[in-house]
Amino acid sequence: MTLCKVSGTIVSTQKKEQLRDKKILIVQPVSLAGKPLGRDFLALDVVDAGVGDMVLVVQEGQAAAQLLRRKDVPVHSIVVAVVDDLDVQEDD
Repeated sequence: MTLCKVSGTIVSTQKKEQLRDKKILIVQPVSLAGKPLGRDFLALDVVDAGVGDMVLVVQEGQAAAQLLRRKDVPVHSIVVAVVDDLDVQEDD
């Protein structure tokens, strides 16, 4: 899983039938301190996340297929949780 911040949404007038009721989000990987890491990517939202939310994203096609309970949906990245709080203990 990757910790990410939602930076935007994608609007699509045409989608595969199995994805019509799902949002596509633009997510930015972040460090545990909340600093951006790497490049933005797209992830299917199944937890009703919104712009500005911290989320956990699974980036693996088989996991996405299991979560969606479908093997015929072309999804690689899927938002699986909205992070309400993050508590990181600093090393001394």
